[in-house]
Amino acid sequence: MAQTQALQQRKPSGHVKNMTVGNPYKLMISFALPVFLSELFQQLYNTADAFIVGQVLGTESLAAVSSSGPLIFLIVSFFTGTAMGGGVVISRYFGAGDETRVSRSIHTILALGLASGLVITVVGVALTPTLLEWLNTDASVMQEAVDYFRYYFMGGLSLVLYNICRSIMNALGDSRRPLYYLIFSSMLNVTLDLLFLAVFRWGVWAAALATVLSQSASVVLCMAHLLKKGNVFTVQLRKIRFHKEMLRQILRYGMPAGVQNSVIAVANVVVQAQINSFGPFAMAAYGVHAKIEGFAFLPITSFNMASSTFVGQNLGARQYDRAKRGARFCILTAVIIAEVIGVIMYFASPHLIGLFDKTEEVIQYGVTQAQTVTLFYCLLAFSHSVAAVCRGAGKAFVPMFVMLSVWCAVRITYILLVMHFFGEIAFVYWAYPLTWGISSVIYLLYYLFSDWVHGFEKKQKAKTNG
Repeated sequence: MAQTQALQQRKPSGHVKNMTVGNPYKLMISFALPVFLSELFQQLYNTADAFIVGQVLGTESLAAVSSSGPLIFLIVSFFTGTAMGGGVVISRYFGAGDETRVSRSIHTILALGLASGLVITVVGVALTPTLLEWLNTDASVMQEAVDYFRYYFMGGLSLVLYNICRSIMNALGDSRRPLYYLIFSSMLNVTLDLLFLAVFRWGVWAAALATVLSQSASVVLCMAHLLKKGNVFTVQLRKIRFHKEMLRQILRYGMPAGVQNSVIAVANVVVQAQINSFGPFAMAAYGVHAKIEGFAFLPITSFNMASSTFVGQNLGARQYDRAKRGARFCILTAVIIAEVIGVIMYFASPHLIGLFDKTEEVIQYGVTQAQTVTLFYCLLAFSHSVAAVCRGAGKAFVPMFVMLSVWCAVRITYILLVMHFFGEIAFVYWAYPLTWGISSVIYLLYYLFSDWVHGFEKKQKAKTNG
């Protein structure tokens, strides 16, 4: 208790938030709302690229941008997933009032981000043509796709560092500053997109350049805040290094999330490869649907981030009943919101797809996909919500196992079988509701019958006894 009080005394008067005291529902809503707006502006990055490219450069350029969305996710998802482990560790020690370990975990996750960002930049730039060939990218859009993704991966370092900085601030209960920084950088991104494409008439690569420059601006703002002196989270450049104990914990909680994201990305790459085989119209429609779905799921993502932080801080403070109450609230809220959004998208899909591309074939493909999957969004929300609770409780291996077995193995097997026997794109779309349903059953059984609230204590006892 003395440590917790000392930590509270040193926290800044701004937006760092201790979620172990106060009304849990109000705390999570007040945390989730800025996250929602932050995610909204984050989504504007690639969506602005797709929208402006489609309007200014045409369908083939839109297909080039959209053709390999899973490629980006595949490369960066492992590292950004691992950053989630840093958030779990930080929120746990912040809730427990351990200021020393809060500082060490922050400096360690930043060191990991610097190393990871450099790896992403080198690998992404070098392997872009090869990866696009694996995805069966149509020859008519191949060169533009290579140009776009090479420029995009040149910003790998800023992409990773922003996600890590945001993870640090969210773990401390600060969801507002990431919002402010994203508002600025998103407006900058749209401005640069219009300048580079509509005014200068540069190629599709300029859309990626605009994203990289805007993302870098948000990193500068995040680091400027974290470097401020006198806060519990103050970063000192000379202290950015790998602390062995913290790195082990970050990898323990983050590696499963990274692997989970990667296996989902692998499955999505397989889906994308099958979609690409149907030509540019299908590629453009699939990419547009992904952008719309990204916006649609922002409320659910926001509550999941609130859930992980809330559960992590309260389990760190050993407030088990409070953690359970928060988890139930977030899961129920996410499921209800997701289904409402799904019903709206089911009927509005022709108009939403048409905002990006009015080509009849693109709209037809996009509507088919939307009306196949949207009514099952409640299952997707439930799976993601329980996974968020597991990560906050230090049970990151559970969602990793579920995603590896269901969202990767089952999904890929299903797609390969239906494409072999039927070869129709509608069967590819059905891979999503099928695997969402299976994973939801598994998560429900785990949530109801496992002792997920004592994960930290069991690991600590095992370490002490060992």
